[in-house]
Amino acid sequence: MPLLEVNHLSVDFRSPRGVITPAVKDLSFTLDPGEALAVVGESGSGKSVSALALARLLPEPPAIIRGSIRLHGTEVLTLAPDALRAIRGRRIAYIFQEPSSALNPVFNIRNQLREVITTHRPDVRDPDAECLYWLNEVGITDPARRLNDYPHQLSGGMQQRVMIAMALAGRPDLLIADEPTTALDVTIQKQVIQLLADLKTRHQMAVLIITHNFGIIRGLADRVAVMYRGELVETGPTDSVLTAPQHPYTRALIDCIPRLGQKRRRLATIQSS
Repeated sequence: MPLLEVNHLSVDFRSPRGVITPAVKDLSFTLDPGEALAVVGESGSGKSVSALALARLLPEPPAIIRGSIRLHGTEVLTLAPDALRAIRGRRIAYIFQEPSSALNPVFNIRNQLREVITTHRPDVRDPDAECLYWLNEVGITDPARRLNDYPHQLSGGMQQRVMIAMALAGRPDLLIADEPTTALDVTIQKQVIQLLADLKTRHQMAVLIITHNFGIIRGLADRVAVMYRGELVETGPTDSVLTAPQHPYTRALIDCIPRLGQKRRRLATIQSS
């Protein structure tokens, strides 16, 4: 049985003027334990809405979620509020785009990590030791000192590593990383992607990475799903999609990847329907 089964997922938003054009239309995919799937598409293609729908983090209303989302065979869309809270952070964890916004500026790193551990894993006898373990896991130097730091005292790359540590501290089955390299320089982007790949292997955790950048997924994703205007237009093994894309939109996205030594040229576009 797959860890996650999504079948015919659609998300609409209701406004005073009626239902807005669906943000996600008839999306279906599966994800196995220890597998990484990259969902790729331009801004507004429905990637983040799809990811938030998986743990029903979209407010209902105005969101209207239809279809099926099964986690370990359990239908998420029919879960009661208490059961939903039990899977958020414990079974499904998120890394959001901007760590500087996601981290609470008035609490130090120790308090924020401890909250995750005590909430989702109350059986842990020494939360402080567990905090140190996860900061070590994500490659933060001198973790004992960093536990007392506040988010503003950390660089963007270190803030992102703390966010990853907080997401992993609940030992989730599925990690959803929504644009995890946003606002990071190219060197730190590579480090974060390599870190996620290493952690996926060590902890046999499924990873769903949301991105608009094909260039960062080759070393992490086993499969790629390409979204365009709320729909899944192509999916397949990463190497196959990157080397032999079948859909015009996928080809246009790949053609937009900058290449060393390439002369300046107009970006590829496709006909709007």
